[in-house]
Amino acid sequence: MANKTRTKQIHFMVTEQEREMIERRMAQAGVKNMRAYLLKMAVDGRVIHVELDSVKEMVRLLSNATNNINQIARRINETGSAYASDMEDLRGRYDELWGQAKEILRRLYAM
Repeated sequence: MANKTRTKQIHFMVTEQEREMIERRMAQAGVKNMRAYLLKMAVDGRVIHVELDSVKEMVRLLSNATNNINQIARRINETGSAYASDMEDLRGRYDELWGQAKEILRRLYAM
């Protein structure tokens, strides 16, 4: 739809309270362009704003777990054995990752 030339105009009036409500909802959705917001609402019925803080946290946890796996692999290659403490640490980070993933999914399902 974005590539089509728009030749039709739609115009409508709102009260001051309605405009304030629209602006609040735009802010909640993280949208600054009123035309884009109103067009999206008119065509799709709603705008979904995904909070990315929890995704960023999950990426951080994944990076930490990946670093630990690399360190454990190096140690195993050097010594030929793995330490129980390394495995426990890895299990804890794995559980943390799954907890974060479940929280992200819970929030997405609630939308």
